[in-house]
Amino acid sequence: MPKASELKRGSIIEFDGVPHAVKTIECKSPSSRGASTLYKIRYNNLQTGQKRDESHKADDMLKEADCQRIKVQFSYIDGDNYVFMDNEDYSQHSLNKDDIAEQIGFITDGMDDITALLMDGNILGIELPSTISLQIVETAPRLKGASATNRTKPAILSSGIEIQVPEYLESGETIKVNTATGKFMSRE
Repeated sequence: MPKASELKRGSIIEFDGVPHAVKTIECKSPSSRGASTLYKIRYNNLQTGQKRDESHKADDMLKEADCQRIKVQFSYIDGDNYVFMDNEDYSQHSLNKDDIAEQIGFITDGMDDITALLMDGNILGIELPSTISLQIVETAPRLKGASATNRTKPAILSSGIEIQVPEYLESGETIKVNTATGKFMSRE
């Protein structure tokens, strides 16, 4: 049973026997003495798609949903569905693009380090690796002396998403991106 302070995006928690995925986590640290840190968490009901907002103290114990975790590989897009193949028995599971809207920009062809969450044989969601490598397709030209500053510029990556990168990077370079925050981490 995880504590509220241990939750991360994509975790599956059970409320009233229904699995809910963690979508956003907001941490509030009150300044008064004796007050405990509060976590305001937005959940998404995996059966109905409804949103649910809950506030928890850091030490609150939550019930993790009884999900099976399997390794899958991204196969192809079929209309509005993203199809993933089980690495062991080669069965296929599909998810609607609306269910994984925040993760679509980090999914690349043949990506195989994905964990699928199954309940009763149905796929509920996916967990991406914490970092992925993507190539910069388009960005402003490199600036001389930019490595000494902490300024950023927009860059479009090979998966189609746009993020902020340091000014010293050029088109064609491969970078590591944090899939939880969508932020630049380092050069490859």
